[in-house]
Amino acid sequence: MATRRRLTLTFDNGPDPATTPFVLRELAARDLTATFFPVGTQVRRPGGHELLREVAAAGHTIGNHSLTHTVPLGESPGRETVRREIAEMQELLGSLAGGEKLFRPFGGGGHIGPHLLSPEAVEHLTAHQYTVVLWNSVPRDWEDPDGWCERALLDLSRRPWTLLVLHDIVADAMKHLPAFLDGVLDDGIEITAELPAECVPIRRGRVTGDLSPLVRQN
Repeated sequence: MATRRRLTLTFDNGPDPATTPFVLRELAARDLTATFFPVGTQVRRPGGHELLREVAAAGHTIGNHSLTHTVPLGESPGRETVRREIAEMQELLGSLAGGEKLFRPFGGGGHIGPHLLSPEAVEHLTAHQYTVVLWNSVPRDWEDPDGWCERALLDLSRRPWTLLVLHDIVADAMKHLPAFLDGVLDDGIEITAELPAECVPIRRGRVTGDLSPLVRQN
């Protein structure tokens, strides 16, 4: 019997006043839920909090994708960076973050490696019972707004469970979202809000695997 394929949708770097509502409408039309990882500088723009309230009201999960999204934590070690990028952003999200505190580190182009986290970041994330959410598919929609779907579908064909990173600030890319979602559903792939264990190295403050490939050592 063939293994059932699954897809977890995540949207980074928003909210955006034009693109985020469009994404919400397309997800609602198909009764789908996703996880949104906003950036603090976007949330602080006029209407940012209101947009996030719409995301939460639609039943989606909201996580923390850092305050400024400028330097990977492993490349800027120290407690001040952790306070600013993680703790201050979590305060900005407030109750919109929901029950489980999710954090997605800034990868600098979707790359996974020791630049993602510092020892101080790991200490903070575990002490404050965060769940760290990585990814296994980054089709680079911000670089190729018309070609990302093909790469995402190829990733879906290669593994049983794909955690996809898209960006709800790239309008030209998200115009292809409806056709992508319909194609995935027509292909019998389950779209779920659950997170694959392989993409969650820390869950509710507990380290679940080897963090050494993800942490820059001082």
